[in-house]
Amino acid sequence: MKNERATSASGQEQWQKATPRKLPDPTYWPFFLAMGLAFFVWGFIAGWIICMAGLLILMISLTGWVKILRNESGRNKNDN
Repeated sequence: MKNERATSASGQEQWQKATPRKLPDPTYWPFFLAMGLAFFVWGFIAGWIICMAGLLILMISLTGWVKILRNESGRNKNDN
């Protein structure tokens, strides 16, 4: 009886699940985005070639990550 009181006092029966019910699939794009950013910043000290390589990696990884997120967002809308 004590457990019933605690459950009803906390209002747990009225709780709802969070809106993103399915987590996105794991991907390596955030790692490459961070690596590109590190190379880009390091390029200011080391030289323009490393800076441009970092910018290229950063742009490619950001584009790839956004594409995956857009595809997953469209797939989740169709699942409902």
